[in-house]
Amino acid sequence: MEFPDPLIRGRLLRRYKRFLADVELDSGETVTAHCANSGSMLGVKEPGAEVWLSPARNPNRKLKFTWELIRADGGLVGINTGHPNGLVAEGIRAGAIPELAGYAGLRREVKYGRNSRIDILLEDAGRPPCYVEVKNVHLMRQPGLAEFPDSVTARGAKHLDELAGMVAAGHRAVMVYLVQRGDCDRVRMAADIDPAYDAALTRALGNGVEAIGYCCKMTTGEITIDRPLRLDLHGTNSDTRPGTA
Repeated sequence: MEFPDPLIRGRLLRRYKRFLADVELDSGETVTAHCANSGSMLGVKEPGAEVWLSPARNPNRKLKFTWELIRADGGLVGINTGHPNGLVAEGIRAGAIPELAGYAGLRREVKYGRNSRIDILLEDAGRPPCYVEVKNVHLMRQPGLAEFPDSVTARGAKHLDELAGMVAAGHRAVMVYLVQRGDCDRVRMAADIDPAYDAALTRALGNGVEAIGYCCKMTTGEITIDRPLRLDLHGTNSDTRPGTA
């Protein structure tokens, strides 16, 4: 995914009201940018950090910038949760995610389950449809270890139960943890932050849902899916089931 316009560098002053961030640009101007992230952003919202904003293409938009990247732990981290679905769809089409290869059709935001929409539905004649749910990951509290979630997500646990329902109905279901940073080699659940989600993943895996992790190559010009990550279940309620990657 290439950014359509050059990003603008600045320094983070504060993130507040979840969806707002004040940034001092290199020019000295202070602007308020849209923060497309409803999580706690633990570890990626430190005041004074270098950040990168994309300019709005709609001249009538109230906030003229969107916060895209922050420099944390020495590297760039993507904080915009609006990108992962498109990145995974792009990666599937490019053959960058072998676990999801071989399907003729790809649709996004398809209704299913209990008043939900699946992020990606893969379809192909002669094989069961594949329901793909994508989660954005950027939390890293230990070097090399990405964690999800960074705050309680009852909605995320609901999605896991619905994926299990698709497997029970004879379909395939895959949970994709997309890490918008390039300095990790494994991903696990932050059970201390949301034990209910951790339990939901353990339950889903036991019911046939698959889970995979990928990290991204991050630059100020583009974000691309880079390589698979090991799914480390030592952070969950079960240590026995091997993850796939």
